Amino acid sequence: MDGVGAVASGADGSGRRGVAGSPSRQRAPRPSYRDLTATAPHPVHHVRMTASSHLTRAHSFSAAAAQYASNRPSYPPALFDAIEELAARPLTGARVADIGAGTGIATALLHARGADVIGVEPGDGMAAQFHRTNPGIPLVRGTGNALPLATASVDFLTYAQAWHWTDPDRSVPEALRVLRPGGALALWWNTSALDVPWIAAQAHRIGHAFGTDPVVAANGASTRAADPSGHLGFAHRVVRWSRRVSVDTHLANIGSHSIFLVQPDETRTAFLAEEKQHLRSLFPHGTIEETYDVELLVATHT
Repeated sequence: MDGVGAVASGADGSGRRGVAGSPSRQRAPRPSYRDLTATAPHPVHHVRMTASSHLTRAHSFSAAAAQYASNRPSYPPALFDAIEELAARPLTGARVADIGAGTGIATALLHARGADVIGVEPGDGMAAQFHRTNPGIPLVRGTGNALPLATASVDFLTYAQAWHWTDPDRSVPEALRVLRPGGALALWWNTSALDVPWIAAQAHRIGHAFGTDPVVAANGASTRAADPSGHLGFAHRVVRWSRRVSVDTHLANIGSHSIFLVQPDETRTAFLAEEKQHLRSLFPHGTIEETYDVELLVATHT
């Protein structure tokens, strides 16, 4: 659900980008869902992320759920093609649990892909927005650290912008518990394309104002960070895509990230006002192209 300005290096942490293979899969019988649900005034420099501050940021989304749903980027069809390729099985007809579902951006796309999907979301505000946006998709409350799902009950476990809010010491065993043999864990993040000059300049301004975001850096789109235990063999792919939006939509997008949401109102407002001036000078027509590299990690349960 987050990760502003956090651009991962390669899946091995080296900066390399590529694709790894994956073993063949078997399909298993599908139970019913009843079986599943057993520039700021003073720059802030780099600070260590404490358990308290991590929790504060994780809970910050509930008050901004509508802003999140309206302005956050979606994901391209090529991402789901890549998930199917690396998992060696289709999403169509698969039992999928989308964890940290938020307002349901990824959940709705999985549903449209033909998956039999259920969302799992801990936040009150995000869950309420999910129900408003996706009334036909089931949602249960819970987190990746203690999944409210039966053992060996899903073919895919997905985390869109969400794995970094979990504790891998708990979420990795939980993923292995609920996945069927041959099932796949898919983690992905929309990350800023820093080879685009205006995006790199903006990331620098955000970093100068608020510090490097430690949330995704501590548990983000690299295999070492995502699974320090080494129990999962992740395949990696990068999918580039872009969208054209208004400057106001772009600012509402970045303002919906937790690194902004936890700032005092005056700090956040001042930064976004100054950022709007920067962007208006670069894009006087008022439309910009946001470019993303979706960092995808897929591991299979053998």
